[in-house]
Formats: sequence, C-alpha cells, structure tokens
Amino acid sequence: MRTGYFYSLVFALLTSASIAAVAAPAVLSELGTAPTTLNIPVNAQTSKVDLNEADAATLQRELSGIGQAKANAIVAYRESNGPFSSVDELLEVKGIGKAILDKNREKVVVN
Repeated sequence: MRTGYFYSLVFALLTSASIAAVAAPAVLSELGTAPTTLNIPVNAQTSKVDLNEADAATLQRELSGIGQAKANAIVAYRESNGPFSSVDELLEVKGIGKAILDKNREKVVVN
C-alpha cells in the first residue's frame, strides 16, 4: 500500500514538472550567445614582423619559440650591432638556432 502512495506521489511530481516546463515562456538571452565567426582582417593574418622595427613584446607575441629572454636578446643584438641586413643574421643572436629560424622564416622580414 505504501508503494502505491509513493508511485502516485512520483507521478504527480513528474506531471507538474512537465506542465511547468511546457507552460514556461521561451526566453532567449542575447548576452549568452557567442559569435560563430571571428572576423580578422586579412592583412593582420599575413603581416610579417620586421626585425629592425619590432620591440621585444611584439617579437615574443608573434614568433614561435621566442620568449622574453630571446626577444630581449634580439633587441639587444640589434642595438649593439645595428640593423639586421638579412633574416639569416638572426642566427647570430644568442639562443636562436636553425630550428627556431626555420619555424619563423615566413613570419619575419628585414626592411
């Protein structure tokens, strides 16, 4: 007999919950929607980093395998030896090897 009351109570609870869900108005939150695409200008995707103009923060942010110490070393090399004459001259900077240069060759330019 107790199980009968229990099942009746569960049935009444589920019925009232389903009625409340159906009767509730649909509210769409505009704040919760995320953009489906990210609009990045084409020139921002293809821009190259000028080794003679970029500061340490830009070098660190834009180049792969370049942290704060290596970015500071590139700037220090440029200040002590003058502007870079070619991208390959980056190999003269302490901590920059062929692997790092090869990863970033398409990202850097010397003007």
